[in-house]
Amino acid sequence: MIFNKDTAEKTAELLLQINAIKLNPRNPFTWASGWQSPIYCDNRIILSFPTIRNYVRDEFSKSIEKQFGKPDVIAGVATGAIGIGMLVAESLGLPFVYVRPEPKKHGRQNQVEGFLQSGQNVVIVEDLISTGNSSLLAVEALRAAGANVKGMAAIFTYGFDVAEENFKNANVSLFTLSNYQNLLNLAVAKRYITEHEEETLREWNLSPSTWGVVGSGQ
Repeated sequence: MIFNKDTAEKTAELLLQINAIKLNPRNPFTWASGWQSPIYCDNRIILSFPTIRNYVRDEFSKSIEKQFGKPDVIAGVATGAIGIGMLVAESLGLPFVYVRPEPKKHGRQNQVEGFLQSGQNVVIVEDLISTGNSSLLAVEALRAAGANVKGMAAIFTYGFDVAEENFKNANVSLFTLSNYQNLLNLAVAKRYITEHEEETLREWNLSPSTWGVVGSGQ
């Protein structure tokens, strides 16, 4: 669920302007999972644009406090959300920790890096939601450390049904600054894509794991 419709539209436009989101239905990208995709999102680019990163920071800060109440700690998911998570924590005057995909193999073997006390309320900041699997690993790690996870706030989600199901099963509230629906609406209105390309992008979103696969019917 998006925090706010106006924010969703503005965020989508900014991401397109700086090429954090690239749309290329005619020459699809290949994700690490092997999926063929007409869209590629790299929100880490936001950190290189001060005005835009400040906008994202401010929208996160006010929306998190409104939606979840002020937490005790902000947690960023490594590595993509460490930078923006730190900015949000600084804006709210809160401690910050980050969560690795898995514990370190050496030293203290931490998965949660930073000072976190059992029972503290935590809101997780994430840059991108696809299936939600990697994001929910951070939830598991924080809960294992004794944290009370109030919810997760992400910059963008593809809006896959599987992600919605995964978050529901994990009992985690997810809110985002923008999402796939708002992105496509904005991209057509601003002529980043044609209506025919929009149709292709909507078809992909319905079945991303089989789209572009020979014999899949896509």
